[in-house]
Amino acid sequence: MNLQDKFPRALWVRLFIYLVVGHAFAAFIYLLFEVGAGSR
Repeated sequence: MNLQDKFPRALWVRLFIYLVVGHAFAAFIYLLFEVGAGSR
């Protein structure tokens, strides 16, 4: 059973983009809090 046959390629691309954007957003918020805590 091949997973790529089950799901269309567009779904994998969208899933990958959501993962990348989500991690970038989380890292940005984390850095924002780190810088904010350090400057106090």
